Amino acid sequence: MKYSYSEYVPLLKALADETRLKIIDMLSCGELCACNILEKLNITQPTLSYHMKMLTQCELVSARKDGIWMKYKLNEAKVIAYKQFVEELLSHKEDCICKEKWEG
Repeated sequence: MKYSYSEYVPLLKALADETRLKIIDMLSCGELCACNILEKLNITQPTLSYHMKMLTQCELVSARKDGIWMKYKLNEAKVIAYKQFVEELLSHKEDCICKEKWEG
């Protein structure tokens, strides 16, 4: 496998939450203001900030300030990279980890 497993751990941790999955689903339709996300999810602003911090730290979501609001969108390059990683992880391949010599 040409990927480093460790580089995808933050993403998988970020996605391991129902609220963050809902946010990703919402952002799949395009850029959204934090106010729109707050309205749909019925969560507090500090709770949204916490979730968005997790999603931006793994670079799945990018943020920009627009006046007093933050606007969020999916980072398309990271989405493509993550899709490729999962596809390769779940597929049969000649250089699979199962074919390596095990030590121990």
